[in-house]
Amino acid sequence: MMIEVRNLQKSFGPLRVLDGVTFSIAKGQAVAIIGASGGGKSILLKHLIGLITPDAGQINVEGQDITGMEERQLLQVRRKFGMLFQGAALFDSLNVEDNVGFMFRREGKTDPAEISRRVADVLDIVGLAGTQKKMPAELSGGMRKRVGLARAVVYRPQILLYDEPTTGLDPIAADSIDQLINFVVEKFHVTSIAVTHDMRSVRRISHRILMLHQGRIYADQTPEEMFQSTDPVIHRFVNGISDPVGTRALL
Repeated sequence: MMIEVRNLQKSFGPLRVLDGVTFSIAKGQAVAIIGASGGGKSILLKHLIGLITPDAGQINVEGQDITGMEERQLLQVRRKFGMLFQGAALFDSLNVEDNVGFMFRREGKTDPAEISRRVADVLDIVGLAGTQKKMPAELSGGMRKRVGLARAVVYRPQILLYDEPTTGLDPIAADSIDQLINFVVEKFHVTSIAVTHDMRSVRRISHRILMLHQGRIYADQTPEEMFQSTDPVIHRFVNGISDPVGTRALL
């Protein structure tokens, strides 16, 4: 297994966010994590790369338990990951080329000509050839996401994490990002994990869907199973239907 999570628990004060989360993801799988806002999806994602330490439980990345690792060890594990942040998280003061090749230049271990070549290659893959000298302020939201994706894949990671990859995009731009995610999974044979509220995107980019509910994995199903489910919790969520009891309580 590429990733194994066992009985993961995390609380912030009296609030238990993760309450025994358990799942595994095989190499090359594309998994979407869904669930209510504030339900712990992004917190779970940060646990997978060691940005947050759990209160209890285990996270294995290619057989290595990362929960007890020191920062130096975690840095080696994180090299296996690429991440597309919700807002792309570009450096506004750097042009596209410097954003995409940021870590190469920061480490100073790669020849500048080689950095430029690799940056140009991934920009071509995401449909942004020739944009190296543009600044983030000159880019649309969809283009910024593409630059963020280029930065995530330029280091050839084994695992790609996406935090709300289509948030804030119009349907056409969102579809293009979904197509890119699928293309990257196929081209580089990476394991893909996406946290998203976009149910159209979920259908397009995932082999499996994990539903996080009340701090646990409530369902682990294929997209077909999830969207055809008659379970009331699943059915209401994937179809965007509010709980009638909760709605009446607000009136």
